[in-house]
Amino acid sequence: MRKVLFVAVIAVLTLCFSASAFAGTLKPGDKTSCVDANQITLQAAGTSAHGDGGSANAVIWKSSNATTIPITLGPKGNHGLEGDRGVGMANKHSMGRKSVTLTHEPNFSRGDSLGDISGEVRITNNGTVDLMVECK
Repeated sequence: MRKVLFVAVIAVLTLCFSASAFAGTLKPGDKTSCVDANQITLQAAGTSAHGDGGSANAVIWKSSNATTIPITLGPKGNHGLEGDRGVGMANKHSMGRKSVTLTHEPNFSRGDSLGDISGEVRITNNGTVDLMVECK
């Protein structure tokens, strides 16, 4: 009986640690957090019936400097100017990004940078499209 209990405790601990390394899919309105991650990857995962072209929206709160930043991923969004527009300027057209990766910057002391992801980072999906979140 003790061996079964020991194996069960080890299995639960393994599951907890692996779940903290990968947060998974956030449905609209869901929240998750990453603690002391080296990288956090956000990726738009689907489309919406609301006609927003597959744009995923997230709000990120960082404990390192108590700031909140919005992130929008719009893989189907058109950005910039297409063609030379008759003024001899190069094509400036680009499509939106499907994913973004935030990386830990070890040269900053806590709170020095808006991009600092040390400590706890809370991610809320406030859009209408699922959002894949991976913490490494």
